[in-house]
Amino acid sequence: MKGKRIPKSQLLKSLPDEWSQNLRPVIDARNRADRRKIVVLDDDPTGTQTIHDLPVLTEWSTEALATEFKNDLPAFYILTNSRSFTLPVARKINADIGRNLIVASEQTGRTFSVVSRSDSTLRGHFPGEVEALSDALGRGYDGCIIIPFFQEGGRYTVNNVHYVEEDGVLVPAAETEFAGDHVFGYSVSNLCDWVAEKTGGQIVAKDVVSISIEDLRRGGPESVTTILMALHRGSYCVVNALGYRDLEVFVQGLLAAEGCGKRFIFRTAASFVQVRAGLTPRPLLTKIDLPLPPAGGGLIVVGSFVPRSTRQVEALLAERDLSHIEIDVDALVDDQLRDGEINRAVDDMETMLRRGIDVLIFTSRRLKIGKDSTESLQIGQTISKGLITVVRRLRQRPRYIVAKGGITSSDIATRALDVKKAFVLGQIQPGVPVWRLGHESCFPDLIYIVFPGNVGDEKALVDIVRQLRVRDDCKWRS
Repeated sequence: MKGKRIPKSQLLKSLPDEWSQNLRPVIDARNRADRRKIVVLDDDPTGTQTIHDLPVLTEWSTEALATEFKNDLPAFYILTNSRSFTLPVARKINADIGRNLIVASEQTGRTFSVVSRSDSTLRGHFPGEVEALSDALGRGYDGCIIIPFFQEGGRYTVNNVHYVEEDGVLVPAAETEFAGDHVFGYSVSNLCDWVAEKTGGQIVAKDVVSISIEDLRRGGPESVTTILMALHRGSYCVVNALGYRDLEVFVQGLLAAEGCGKRFIFRTAASFVQVRAGLTPRPLLTKIDLPLPPAGGGLIVVGSFVPRSTRQVEALLAERDLSHIEIDVDALVDDQLRDGEINRAVDDMETMLRRGIDVLIFTSRRLKIGKDSTESLQIGQTISKGLITVVRRLRQRPRYIVAKGGITSSDIATRALDVKKAFVLGQIQPGVPVWRLGHESCFPDLIYIVFPGNVGDEKALVDIVRQLRVRDDCKWRS
């Protein structure tokens, strides 16, 4: 099975049945009794794609952190956007947050656990930012737990191999377009080998512990606790999962191990947070669930260059009643052409929004890369800065904003719209979160949809725009 594509249905038939008991209420009750706050450091805004009714901070002063420690919510997010920075910058961000968390915890008397949330297709600054965070917290963790499972996006791990589902077939992650990332690429799908590769051989694959599907579905929480109790001195542990019930079993075993004094730090995708926080899943949001104004044009901003995003843009371009503005990336990286390109885009955007027309702004689809990962990041930052400038100069309040791409959605929120805090309402599609922006932002209470670059089929972006569109035969309800 390792390294081979396999139909998902065939794989499921070969495995034990899921654990029979629903453990979510037990986890929620334990969290309430412990009053331990779950703090999620999110390397782009897409980590909120499985949760609801929780805040997201874009700053991490001790005062802001202490405020969140004082409320009764089970968790909160800190948007670091560290995936858009070089490793030294990412390490510093994580270290600063770690030190501030210690101070805020001491001020409020509230204990906490930390999750480093990153991409479900294994892209990001690993292990660098987790090491920096761990060092700053100074807790002597027994292990780093790795869980890239993300059901909403079709990311599964079995026999330690991480898969991406494509049309019902599980494809080893290293064989997907995501593994070819010019900054965060990798060559192996087995997570034990992946840890060895990412640590430059400092961790040997055979030393990485794993919790198997059989451990979860046959041994249950007690088996998980036994494995976790044996971890020590900064071990690495991979958790296999094919469904949310597998995560429930893991978390129940984890809570028992933590109750015995074990300490862990987590590098996970989005699904883990929902279970660890004991949240009950919420149905997908519809237009009538959102406080949208009855008229006006929406703004769709696309900066993501992954092929999936490009296909979604192409589908949206075929839509009627939609204006589109293509921004030339070659012009954005040219000092002589940049201002003119930005001015053109701003004028066209304002004109269309004032007319109540939905507007798509997207960067041209030519991916520009540098001679190495650092230069590629710098080029990406320059392009992103141009897109930010366009949105920042927006004066006409849009009916809503959709931001496509993790880094794009973070930059637009924090650097164009001045968001300091937002509230996650839920998801409009699987893995696509909806935020309500805070009062300090340029457009208070605006509905802001964070659309990950690697999520959704070719029609996903079209479906959202159609769903939110103002129609004469539909009356808006608040």
